[in-house]
Amino acid sequence: MADPAPPFAGILADGEHVLTLRVYYEDTDAAGIVYYANYLRFAERGRTEMMRLLGIDQSAMRAASSCVFAVRECNALYLQPARLDDVVEVRTRLIEVRGASLQARQTVMRGTEELVRLDVCIVCLDARLRPVRVPASVRTTLARLVRPSSFGRSAAATDTNANRTMEVRGRWEATS
Repeated sequence: MADPAPPFAGILADGEHVLTLRVYYEDTDAAGIVYYANYLRFAERGRTEMMRLLGIDQSAMRAASSCVFAVRECNALYLQPARLDDVVEVRTRLIEVRGASLQARQTVMRGTEELVRLDVCIVCLDARLRPVRVPASVRTTLARLVRPSSFGRSAAATDTNANRTMEVRGRWEATS
């Protein structure tokens, strides 16, 4: 079991984890907006703090079973930029827990405005970096939070996302 979560670990509410962050100067580019890759860091913090709040100690899991979690796939849809000093929320919702993997939908929000949507596939790996089953106690704990969604990678969805990306680029350029 993990140590009690500090107050900055976020909260679990309505089946999702919510982590509040402030955008610092180090998170931004020359235009004063969050550099696109930093949203991946925000998402990682959200997933890590969610696990801590659920009592999953990843260091202990690694020591006991030699397994770790790693991102296998991440699809990001950038809708609007966050800016210096914004307060944003990273919302993490588990969509599916399988034998050796889990699917999550993460959103970065500014108030009620969705800024970035990430669909993430996380795998459990052994010490040789081969897929291995998620430890049963961890899988059971994570499965309690699963909320099915339209998470998926159909060709139609990919085409739609590609079209949205083209639209979003125009909005980002206009607001940057």
